[in-house]
Parts: sequence; structure tokens; C-alpha cells
Amino acid sequence: MYYVYSLECKDGFYIGCTDNLKDRIKRHQKGCVPATSRRLPVKLDFYFAIKNKYKAFKFEKYLKTGSGRAFIKKHLS
Repeated sequence: MYYVYSLECKDGFYIGCTDNLKDRIKRHQKGCVPATSRRLPVKLDFYFAIKNKYKAFKFEKYLKTGSGRAFIKKHLS
């Protein structure tokens, strides 16, 4: 499975994709991920489990667009 996830950071949100969600969240929380190391603390907001790697990365990319942010706001806020 591939996981598209959102982290709540001190200055907003971060969207990512991984095949090992628990490990990835731990790495974010320890400051080992450059994209969020200066945005600590981070907390898991939501995630989607997707079987197909390419669909997961495509969905991650979509969530980072204006339409994707609107989707999150409408369906997950």
C-alpha cells in the first residue's frame, strides 16, 4: 500500500506520500525530513491508503493544487 498523508505543522500543512506511514511519520517528528524539520512539531492530520503507486503519487500531486486544497477543505475540514 501507498499512503498519501497530511501533517499539521506549526505553520500550516504538509502533504506527502510513502509506502511506510509509521516510519515516515516518526522521521518527520524527529526532524529527519528536510521539508518539515524547521516546521516542528508535526501531527498526522489524515491519510489515504492506495494500492497503486502511480495513483498515490498522482493524488498527492493533486492535493497540492488549488483544487486539491479545496477538496481537503470541503471534505476533510
